[in-house]
Amino acid sequence: MVARFLQSLTLGFHSSVAIMDATEAERIAASTRGTAPQPTLGLREAIAVIVGVVIGAGIFKAPSIVAGLSGSASAMFGLWILGGLVSLIGALCYAELTTSYAHAGGDYHFLRRAYGRPVAFLFGWARFAVITTGSIALLGFVFGDYMQLVLPLPGMAGAAGSTVYAFGVVVVLTLLNLRGIRAGALTQTWLTVLEVGGLLLIAAAATFFAGAPPPAPAEGAGQASYGMAMVFVLLTYGGWNEAAYISAEVRDGRRNMVRALTLSILLITVLYLLVTWACWKTLGLAGMAGSEALVADVMRATLGPVGETVISILVAVSALTSINATMIVGARTGYAMGCDWPRLGRLGQWDGQRGSPALAMLVQGIAALVLVGVGAAFGSGFKSMVEFTAPVFWLFFLLAGLSLFVLRRREPDLPRPFKVPLFPLLPLVFCATCCWMLWSSLSYVYSQSLGGLNAAWIGVGVLAAGVLLLPLVRAGPDR
Repeated sequence: MVARFLQSLTLGFHSSVAIMDATEAERIAASTRGTAPQPTLGLREAIAVIVGVVIGAGIFKAPSIVAGLSGSASAMFGLWILGGLVSLIGALCYAELTTSYAHAGGDYHFLRRAYGRPVAFLFGWARFAVITTGSIALLGFVFGDYMQLVLPLPGMAGAAGSTVYAFGVVVVLTLLNLRGIRAGALTQTWLTVLEVGGLLLIAAAATFFAGAPPPAPAEGAGQASYGMAMVFVLLTYGGWNEAAYISAEVRDGRRNMVRALTLSILLITVLYLLVTWACWKTLGLAGMAGSEALVADVMRATLGPVGETVISILVAVSALTSINATMIVGARTGYAMGCDWPRLGRLGQWDGQRGSPALAMLVQGIAALVLVGVGAAFGSGFKSMVEFTAPVFWLFFLLAGLSLFVLRRREPDLPRPFKVPLFPLLPLVFCATCCWMLWSSLSYVYSQSLGGLNAAWIGVGVLAAGVLLLPLVRAGPDR
């Protein structure tokens, strides 16, 4: 039944679409040696990118929300472990996709092969318009907010200084990544080392300077809501799928992509558990739930005033790490779109000397700067606008998960260096999780408004704009 449904779902998209198979990809790569992605990244760099994308500012806030929704310490830790397990299941699904269909386009390429160019274009448009560039802009403001606390710019109020920092970091990191993948990957490795070191510092501070955790609240003092808690847990784990965008650039990718995905999820899970444990040991469950600045409260309680400075620097470093990693993977979507659509052909130019899609990187940086300007003008309204497009992300994430079933059925003879164990059970669990997150995000967005407009229309507007743009870029033959 599932196979028939998926077959009927995708039939309409392929009546006039020629799918580029593996042999064609190899032929193109061979004929454009030096101007196509080459395997230059090692396992260490791949892990640094994945960890850098995932561990953003969320881990400094989410444990407080999860603690308030868990009801007990054991349930709270269990939810974080479950989140790591669910993420690992998804990572195994992506391990099959990335080793079978290694391509700089990542999710865009999977969607193209499974559903056709129009669906892939809508994904690429949403990613360029809001998902990636909006994330870069928001993370720029996070970096600016905390740097303004540590090193305030002279003669500038908080908001103005934060905007200048956001603008500056986007410019600097875009220029850095324009130098090439080696410069970007080296920077990413060191930033990730600093980020991981900072999280370990939080655990160490709680170990040596915090006393016994405060007693748990009385029975029935808090209302447990495991489903809502898992929403925040999974959001904090989000981003590991970005590994797909470097799958064509990882050395010995058929083996190292599986290693990079699994090791990254395991490392992230351990770090999240350590941070949560440090918060619980210092503040207790009730203290965690009532904290507005959770990790800052922990560091203040363990290291005193200097702890607040340390945590501000750590959050700024985490934002910096995520911005750089997001730039690396985000530009590759533009490259894949340029390879597919003649009107966007210049984005599909690969700089062989630098090992990166230079023009796509530049356009992405300019778009992010425009959104920084929008953010400065609209403040929290801009943040809400980006967050309200979450259903769009989960919709395409679900389609990417379903593409595993579609591509296995359509291309049964394609060599698959890695296959998801317990197929189809694990992919079904992953897709069910995506469905649940899609429903949860839709429920949240539908209950919100922005400027008197129901927030659900924001995601619809983004996709509608992509539909209107589609005829403009569709001219010319399929590639």
